[in-house]
Formats: sequence, C-alpha cells, structure tokens
Amino acid sequence: MSGDQAPPAAVRLCYENLNWSCVKAPYAPGPRLVLYLVFGSGAVLAVFGNLLVMTSILHFKQLHSPANFLLASLACADFLVGTTVMPFSMVRSVESCWYFGDAYCKFHYCLDGTFCYCSVFPLCFISINRYITVTDPLVYPTRFTFSVSGMCIGFSWLLAIIYIFSLLYTGANEAGLEELVSALTCVGGCQIAVNQSWVLIDFLLFFIPALVMITVYPKIFLIAKQQARKIESLSNKTAKSSNSYKDRVAKRERKAATTLGITVIAFLISWLPYFIDSFIDAFLGFITPTYVYEILVWIAYYNSAMNPLIYAFFYPWFEKPSN
Repeated sequence: MSGDQAPPAAVRLCYENLNWSCVKAPYAPGPRLVLYLVFGSGAVLAVFGNLLVMTSILHFKQLHSPANFLLASLACADFLVGTTVMPFSMVRSVESCWYFGDAYCKFHYCLDGTFCYCSVFPLCFISINRYITVTDPLVYPTRFTFSVSGMCIGFSWLLAIIYIFSLLYTGANEAGLEELVSALTCVGGCQIAVNQSWVLIDFLLFFIPALVMITVYPKIFLIAKQQARKIESLSNKTAKSSNSYKDRVAKRERKAATTLGITVIAFLISWLPYFIDSFIDAFLGFITPTYVYEILVWIAYYNSAMNPLIYAFFYPWFEKPSN
C-alpha cells in the first residue's frame, strides 16, 4: 500500500473487526473531556439531589404529607434517570457508539421513556394539588388524602411502564418504518424509530400535563396574590404589626412569583424542544442531525437534575417542615 495515499482504514468503526459495525465519529480529546464533565455532572446532580429529597421526606415525619409523597415519587423517577439512563447515554453521546449490547439498547430506551414520563406526570399532579390547596384550603385535607396521592403515584408509574414497554417490545413503534430501521441497523448503534401515529401519542402524553401546568400555575399565583392582598388589607387595621406584615407579604409574593416562574420555564425549556422536534421529525422523514438530537435529549435529562432544586429547595414549606 502506498504511504502517500489515505487508506480506507482511516474511517473509524465502533467495532473494528466486524463487517456490519457502525461508523464512529470520535471527538477530539479536549471536547471529549468537556462533554464527559458536563454530562457526568448532570448525572451526579440528578442522583445526589434527588436522593437528598427522598431521604428527607422519608426520614422527617413532619414532611410526611400527600403532597410531599408526590415529590418523593418525582425524585425517585429523576434519581433513576440519573443512575440507570444518563451514564449509558453519556457514553453513547460522547463515543457515538453503543457498547452495551442490542438487548440492553431496547431496555435502556424503555427505562428512559418510563422514568422520564414518571417525572412529567407527577409535575401535573403537583400543580393540581397546589391549585386545590389555594382555591379550597378548608376542603383540601379531605380531597387530597394519602390514598389519593398514592393513586396518583400508582397511575403515573403504571401508565408509563405499560405504555413504554408494550410499545417498544411489541415493535408497534416501527410499523411502517421497517426499511428505514433496516437501513440504520448496524453493530454498535442504538436507535429507536417511532412512527407518526405513536409519536403523536407521545406528544400528547407530554402536551396534556404541560397544558395543565401552563393553565393552573398562573391561576395559583393570581389567587394567592389576591388572598395576600386581602390579608394585608385586614392587617392594616392593626397598626403595630402592619409594616412588618406587609414586608412578609411582599416577600412571600416575590418568592411565589419567582418559584412559579422557574417551575414553568424550566419544565418547558427542558421538554418542549425535544417533543416538538420528535413530533416534526417523524413527519419529515427523520432528518434531525444526530448532534441536534443529542443536545435536545440532554436538555430533557437535565430537568431531572433541576427538579430537586425547584420543587424542594425553593419551596419554603419544604425548606422548613411545618410544625
């Protein structure tokens, strides 16, 4: 072989000794290290942040409430995303190859979809819980009991598990896409194609909880603000504590506005781009570049790392257990 001619072996493969190996697109050492640090830090934050939330709720009896058990379920799903999904996706994203076998590829996608939906659904129930708390605080204890909270948690997990596992293991997601799947299949690859019918259902399973959050949270804020103003007007009759009370009301309103804003914005920023792209991509012949898909996936993953910060540490009723 001539030494001044580029050999065909310059093309990197995931498995050099296999004929049907996928082509590997390695990063330079610098970007490769940065990506591992970025993705790895997200996984670590998701694991330890959600572990702290779960431990706190289970350990402190004053935190045992129907609403906090929803938070524990959310934290559990996000914790599992950080332990069983993000590390393997990190290697796939950085190395551009799947080294964990074909069987675990499909199972990994099942875990991915299950835990991510188990993270989305509780957010919807938490928003409904807060809405009932604000609009009807006297009746709330009888409406949102531990059994209701348990049913919400069971519904979230059962629906996610049954839907994702039955969809992927029956192959219904690939109906009508057999030629595309066959063309993309190679050793060292891990790709799941979802046809137009099922991607629409995927989008609706995201869009409905998102719509509930977008609709309910502004109402929660407005009602809480109106109630605070009424209390403030009544407190004006008491001259001694009016100024300090006004300060507390103003601080509470600012905190509520900030928390609700972060909640809705973080949820939409994390999930909306991924689901919109998945929905549009299925109807345009799956033209999204791999690197764009990986970026959108990791933005969604990072929601699992942000949730313990938003839904636990930013809420005063979690920071300071009720007496």
